[in-house]
Amino acid sequence: MTLSFGTRLRAAMDERGPLCVGIDPHAALLASWGLDDDIAGLERFSRTVVEALADQVAVFKPQAAFFERFGSRGLAVLERTVADARAAGTLVVMDAKRGDIGSTMAAYAEAFLRKDSPLFSDALTVSPYLGYGSLKPAVDLARESGAGLFVLALTSNPEGAEVQRAVREDGRTVGATMLAHLAEENAGETPMGSFGAVVGATLGDLSSFDLDINGPLLAPGLGAQGASPADLPAVFGAAVRNVVPNVSRGVLKHGPDAAALRASAERYATEIRAAVAV
Repeated sequence: MTLSFGTRLRAAMDERGPLCVGIDPHAALLASWGLDDDIAGLERFSRTVVEALADQVAVFKPQAAFFERFGSRGLAVLERTVADARAAGTLVVMDAKRGDIGSTMAAYAEAFLRKDSPLFSDALTVSPYLGYGSLKPAVDLARESGAGLFVLALTSNPEGAEVQRAVREDGRTVGATMLAHLAEENAGETPMGSFGAVVGATLGDLSSFDLDINGPLLAPGLGAQGASPADLPAVFGAAVRNVVPNVSRGVLKHGPDAAALRASAERYATEIRAAVAV
């Protein structure tokens, strides 16, 4: 029987620390590495990150858009990146933020969560803003495949507040409603459920939200966006042990030198371990 994503993620976080490194090959970053903004640059960048860090970090988070912009050849690089990372023992969270209804949502889920898909990932980021129930095809397939989801709940971009902080007729915000749905999905799961939330590390005091969803909290915002590991306890409170802090540019800017990438990731990992120690 396949172990659940929550079980595998908890083991990886306990063994390697909770750091998640993004794989975000945007044009400016490729240029800073001395690479061309083409398929060869994309492949060199992605392979370097995986080879440098796959035995060191718990999670990689490739941003699908930076591969999709190259069409089918970019998707082929993404397929190899996912396969190489998972073969090396690193969990992969595909950052694709898919969200739709019915058969279309089911097709998105099959692309990333069906075990025989070339893009099969350990978890997928999804948008619930067509209604949480629209995610059911992805929830069901994730359970079947032993994968997970990270649902956008309280994101780090300022624009997100106009939707996520909007107050429903029952007096609860939309973001709080998403967290409540995830707590229901994870009820009774040990050591941790497989259905997580995306909650920005830059958001400051979130004590008015119940972040104890018995599932992981993917926390973008460290490094270039301004948050530091020391901020995590104040933002996440008692739920900090389940936080998966994401760093992208803060680590990737040190490439293409593999040793520099490793050193940067280790610095973040050490600071995060110290900050979230419970």
